[in-house]
Amino acid sequence: MLNKETLVLRSRVRLARNFKLIPFPHLLSSERSRELVKIVEDAFYVNKAMEDDYATHRLWELGRTDLLVAYEKHLVSAKLLNNSDMAAYIIDKMEDVSLMINEEDHIRLQVMSNDMDLESLYEKATKIDDLLSEKLNYAFDYNLGYITACPTNLGTAMRASTMLHLPGFTLTDKIGYVTQALAQMGMTIRGIYGEGSQAEGNIYQISNEVTLGIKEEDILYNLKDTITKLLDEEQEQQKKLLGQFSFEMQDKIYRSQGTLMNARLMTSKEALYHLSLVRLGIETELLKDIDIHLIDGLIINTQPGMMQKSYGTELNEKDRDINRAKIIRSIF
Repeated sequence: MLNKETLVLRSRVRLARNFKLIPFPHLLSSERSRELVKIVEDAFYVNKAMEDDYATHRLWELGRTDLLVAYEKHLVSAKLLNNSDMAAYIIDKMEDVSLMINEEDHIRLQVMSNDMDLESLYEKATKIDDLLSEKLNYAFDYNLGYITACPTNLGTAMRASTMLHLPGFTLTDKIGYVTQALAQMGMTIRGIYGEGSQAEGNIYQISNEVTLGIKEEDILYNLKDTITKLLDEEQEQQKKLLGQFSFEMQDKIYRSQGTLMNARLMTSKEALYHLSLVRLGIETELLKDIDIHLIDGLIINTQPGMMQKSYGTELNEKDRDINRAKIIRSIF
């Protein structure tokens, strides 16, 4: 078995903030919302280094493909896309910081990485938050904490999450028990693109659900401790699968490898299914000659928006499926 942290695809710490005495985004006109974008920019770009490292993307100036790509890269949320006539996001060159403006809240600051170092993400998010708070007047109550559009985010207004590959729990039909156990601990499990999305490719996002009456440091500790134990159990489930159903699992994994190597048509859903099984083969060291980072790259780069971006033109569904299969074959 590989190190359990190879089951981690991405981690994120997100802070929600709102302006004092200004209505939430869903109550604002497009004109007023765009004014807020400029206010946030003025507070954010305080020196040349910030101007060099970050850029603002106004959704009302972007095409459909660029919006879809940003969503598939987890740089923006579905709710931000729904507000495309009034929303924007500020992003760094490495694409590990995204500051969404006029989503559900006035500001949704998220910092991301490909490991499980939630403390470093929180430290980085806090530095940016402190920078903004020097010029922006946040809505804050000394009893309730940060005021948010949704009451479930009151308090710290912080959501920390980790995206995990959990084929062991899924293939043994135990993901339902995981969901129940997490709920009892004040946490939630969602699909690959967060709230309202499906768990394609056995990929799940796990995050804290309680933000009121608990410190940020405690949220991070509890989440990280829970995920560490969950990953230990996931590896046990994988061992059981490969032990009790050795031929069946080998057959699944090698068939997926063969399909990815030879298919001429491949939908995004089918690609995620087969890439997940090949990733399981790598995690259990059944497959030793495939770089796991290539698999993770394909999971993102074969999504519909990324396909259209890479080819520089609008592709119909069949052309996407043809080119997706071609890209995957070339990697394998």
